[in-house]
Amino acid sequence: MAWTRPRRRKPVTYLLGEPVDDYPATAPEVDRGRVLRITEIGEPVLHTPARTVEKFSTPELARLIDDLFATMESAQGVGLAAPQVGVDLRVFVYDLTDASGDRHVGHVVNPVLEMDLEAEPETEEEGCLSVPGAYEPLERPGAATVRGVDQFGGPVQLMGTGYLARCLIHESQHLDGTLYWDHLSEDLQADALEQRDEERPHIIAERREIAIELDKTPPDYPEKPAGGR
Repeated sequence: MAWTRPRRRKPVTYLLGEPVDDYPATAPEVDRGRVLRITEIGEPVLHTPARTVEKFSTPELARLIDDLFATMESAQGVGLAAPQVGVDLRVFVYDLTDASGDRHVGHVVNPVLEMDLEAEPETEEEGCLSVPGAYEPLERPGAATVRGVDQFGGPVQLMGTGYLARCLIHESQHLDGTLYWDHLSEDLQADALEQRDEERPHIIAERREIAIELDKTPPDYPEKPAGGR
């Protein structure tokens, strides 16, 4: 008897929510960007709502997006918001692979988040590059939509479930001055800071090594977290 093997689905890359036929393993912005210091919990810029971007197609906005991608790459992150590099503007970047193997990559300016509260909530370990090394279980809505624009002012709409939804929620809330840490109980917050204190030196050293591998100048981090926590 002849059996037909099920055809394997080829993963898709979505750039700004739209499928593309070809995309490099490393986002092009990484080559152009600088690796900046990632701000840490307790620094005011992380806990204050960011400003709306009013000017588009500017060299400054393009440079910020490039820098966010390069910094995210050096920190092995899947998302990074502008306040995490000390810039109080409503911009975030993302580059992740979901459970289906599809890649989602791009940036959003002035995002508006809509969480699907009817979707089944999901509890997963979540961390933040601004609380290096700390991971705690956190329940999030299982689906979310972000609407905004790209750096040129063109419309962007991202719809995600699971891991992508979690990333969209996490990064959008950064721009409102809210960290995942703010959603944790006091016990989990304390545990997250203990993890951070133990893991931070190794993570900062690794970020430096990766920056050098990317042929970038690594940023200087203080011996202790700049936020004072």
